Amino acid sequence: MSKRNLTRRQTWRAEKIQAERLARSQKKVGKIQQSLGAGELGPEQQGRVITRFGSSVDVEDADGVIHRCLLRQNLPSLVCGDRVVWQAGPEHTGVVVALMPRQTLLARPDAHNQPKPVAANISQILIVAAPLPALDLDLVNRYLVAAELTDIPPALIVNKVDLLDDKAFAKLRQRLAVYSRIGYPVLYASTKRAEGLDELRSQLKDRTSIFVGQSGVGKSSLIQALLPHHDLRIGALSEGSGLGRHTTTATVLYHFPEGGDLIDSPGVRDFGLGRVTAAQVAEGFAEFRPFLGRCRFNDCRHTVEPGCALQAAVEHGDIDPARFDSFLRIAAGIEMPLR
Repeated sequence: MSKRNLTRRQTWRAEKIQAERLARSQKKVGKIQQSLGAGELGPEQQGRVITRFGSSVDVEDADGVIHRCLLRQNLPSLVCGDRVVWQAGPEHTGVVVALMPRQTLLARPDAHNQPKPVAANISQILIVAAPLPALDLDLVNRYLVAAELTDIPPALIVNKVDLLDDKAFAKLRQRLAVYSRIGYPVLYASTKRAEGLDELRSQLKDRTSIFVGQSGVGKSSLIQALLPHHDLRIGALSEGSGLGRHTTTATVLYHFPEGGDLIDSPGVRDFGLGRVTAAQVAEGFAEFRPFLGRCRFNDCRHTVEPGCALQAAVEHGDIDPARFDSFLRIAAGIEMPLR
């Protein structure tokens, strides 16, 4: 009985906190709207979206001060990392009036398989993987293809290497050596042992990066180790499924003292490529490009067709067989036909 009462108290407290937050938010919105009507907004200035909350965004000004801002009508959907033009209101509030041109945009498919923007103006994608949950190289390869198709350079971070003994670690490094040969940076890290963090800081310096990967691979733990003064919620693996619990609920941009920014996005257990063709997937495998367009048949699916340049490259050792098999699985799983 006491456990049931405690749960009720916890539920009541959570609802009370949410109601208080909603009331504060509505009060701020009311003040901004009053300022809009009275023409009390300051001059236009540039800022950067740090995170988004429903119909409002947090904008950082040139001095590093955060302002909760409403959005003018007819603006496109803003995401973390966007550079905007905005006007200041009272008590660190304001209004975003324009979106500045994006250098890059990372999107992922929504429930209707349409691209949904996740973050903007990113200079590299850091794909985080780990021995637990099980290392899924098809998922890693899908992330790599998505990065290639958006012209955002990727790097691979293998976290939680403390879970492996020396023999298993050596086997893992051998398995992932193909990515280094292709030209992707591969870093190994452990927050428990504080291993690989200096190399990771060097990779992050003076860049705007985003962490992507399955839930439970330790993205939030890595960020906590890199930014120990930020209060991040760290989750654990589910004992029942072995999958990670989501610990990040909103996409947020953080600054590193050494220089550089990091955008932390909600973890995903799967990553679809959306409305792409198998030919685009092949383009996303960087080592395939010298051989594309050299097959005997223009509509070659690279499976059993004679004269396939990719199959020949695999036989000659120019393409890793495991990567090629991963491509075939990914290409077979997309809905759009090859053309």
